[in-house]
Amino acid sequence: MDVSFFEHVFFYPKSHVQGESMNEHQVWESFLEGVPSFHSESPNPSQFAPTELSTPMPPSVQPAQHTNVPSPVTIQSPMPIQPIAPQLANENLQVYIRRRKRQELEHGSQSTCGQYIDSNSSLPEENIGEDRAGEVLIPSIDDSTLPIALRKGVRRCTDHPIGNYVTYEGLSPSYRAFATSLDDTQVPNTIQEALKISEWKKAVQDEIDALEKNGTWTITDLPVGKRPVGCKWIFTIKYKADGSVERFKARLVARGFTQSYGIDYQETFAPVAKLNTIRILLSLAVNQDWCLQQLDIKNAFLNGDLEEEVYMEIPPGFEESMAKNQVCKLQKSLYGLKQSPRAWFDRFTKAVLKLGYKQGQADHTLFVKKSHAGKLAILIVYVDDIILSGNDMGELQNLKKYLSEEFEVKDLGNLKYFLGMEVARSRKGIVVSQRKYIFDLLKETGMLGCKPIDTPMDSQKKLGIEKESTPVDRGRYQRLVGRLIYLSHTRPDIGFAVSAVSQFMHSPPTEEHMEAVYRILRYLKMTPGKGLFFRKTENRDTEVYSDADWAGNIIDRRSTSGYCSFVWGNLVTWRSKKQSVVARSSAETEYRALAQGICEGIWIKRVLSELGQMSSSPILMMCDNQAAISIAKNPVHHDRTKHVEIDRHFITEKVTSETVKLNYVPTKHQTADILTKALPRPNFEDLTCKLGLYDIYSPA
Repeated sequence: MDVSFFEHVFFYPKSHVQGESMNEHQVWESFLEGVPSFHSESPNPSQFAPTELSTPMPPSVQPAQHTNVPSPVTIQSPMPIQPIAPQLANENLQVYIRRRKRQELEHGSQSTCGQYIDSNSSLPEENIGEDRAGEVLIPSIDDSTLPIALRKGVRRCTDHPIGNYVTYEGLSPSYRAFATSLDDTQVPNTIQEALKISEWKKAVQDEIDALEKNGTWTITDLPVGKRPVGCKWIFTIKYKADGSVERFKARLVARGFTQSYGIDYQETFAPVAKLNTIRILLSLAVNQDWCLQQLDIKNAFLNGDLEEEVYMEIPPGFEESMAKNQVCKLQKSLYGLKQSPRAWFDRFTKAVLKLGYKQGQADHTLFVKKSHAGKLAILIVYVDDIILSGNDMGELQNLKKYLSEEFEVKDLGNLKYFLGMEVARSRKGIVVSQRKYIFDLLKETGMLGCKPIDTPMDSQKKLGIEKESTPVDRGRYQRLVGRLIYLSHTRPDIGFAVSAVSQFMHSPPTEEHMEAVYRILRYLKMTPGKGLFFRKTENRDTEVYSDADWAGNIIDRRSTSGYCSFVWGNLVTWRSKKQSVVARSSAETEYRALAQGICEGIWIKRVLSELGQMSSSPILMMCDNQAAISIAKNPVHHDRTKHVEIDRHFITEKVTSETVKLNYVPTKHQTADILTKALPRPNFEDLTCKLGLYDIYSPA
């Protein structure tokens, strides 16, 4: 199936993904049991007259027509191209081949500007190139004579539309509305863009009013010898529990990088919630039917007290109303200042502890209160985003009321969207994915139409440093890898691949490394909706799988350790990391990986204890190396093990005290193997299922 579209134009129309039906009602709260199927809705045929499309287009897309342009190009799939002009509304969609159009204009020809193109036709070889993703590229020329809608970008043809890999059919109406609303909204990048739109202009004014009401600053002249801190506007959108837009949010942030240590700030550290802790809470919540609710503290950083003397420039967009030398003298903390996170967290911690909650030691952003009846109220805070859980509903209501009195709080209802992660819950369990994040990433990199692939990394090739390879832009490479690192918080299947490409962020990356990044993106194109599935089980154990790939790095022959841990049958933590030393045997590298896995298991037990889930059962460690297990269980001491004596004593102590129980697992059942090396497709897909990844958006 051929699809033509243009760069910088949305590939799928608003509120649709390639024409999936949005009207079927489902009985599930968030997704259906089983695998949903893909269907396209058929629009009213009267909207297209005449039509030469073999597949109907979504109703939101109208074909552009022009009475002066003959011979349309046949297209065999929906293409979300915006209308060219109102007067072009009664003729078929036109696709131009620019080189031929130019030749016609030069020779005064009135013949057709394009030829019919279908799956069996081809263009001259010199006019077509193939990019890294398998797309056909047609080079652009002087297009000043073409319609405006056709002048931008380079035309691409792809056989792999994004609609083949995602559908909303398995979602309930409420969650479907939420998912589509994430795709439907656009956020301005500058204050100039925002002031042209009434909703954003009101959001900017509301932010200024809130800052002035809070007494955040006073307007004064800049003292001699003082340098003001800059500021800028950040725009975002807040959603209601049903997925509709709650409000347009504008936030004024200071440019903290212009501050000077010892003058504008002192201490800056402030903790944020560990995503590992949040995943542990999700596993407990789904197994014990706890509620999961979300709160948002409006203008949280404005509640912190500022001790230093800091001056800030007048906010952009309001300079004309102030004198030339006037600035804002900050009385309270503001977003962007280096000390603001610490000031806010101290203020919030004091307020919660005053209500009788206990602060966690394994994660300082975790607060728990246990009633005399044994019921729990749990709070986790990530800056100004709060998750509430537990089975003490009365205490949770008291907590909401108390926080509303102390701060300006927004109750967002059930947890659905947190830190870019989409949370879907049904009677079967909870799925956490980053579908929109992946769509945005593919769109920004121009990979929406790329050819997908089944694995994130080639199992037959290892990354190295090629002296003759062409270097690429380091900044772009670092940005892409950074985006992938955050994505790996819900996608352990790309954990090893991201770890591998991140090793070249500071050494000059080359085309070989960039191609490895693009391969990860092509894999994400295949599975954009895949996420972690937390299900209810009878298992109440803490299991940790640890593995290592001995001397797998071809540059320095260091090994790669990997572990993944399960709490009550659900994956909660994982890691893929190159070891810091060269191991002289496979037993040594497996032993070091075993020690890392035990440390993670001990931390998980501490978190469970603070969440009121005490257990006397040991941590189950799964290892596929008999030599490493033998060293841990037997009092061996000779030249071959003395260089890992610290790890040996640590593991032996935990085994002896029955904190840890070592079990042997065959290599083919070693779940952590996916985090240590690139695997062929059959092994990769098998271990992906064992990790508990599920795609509620899958069309097949």
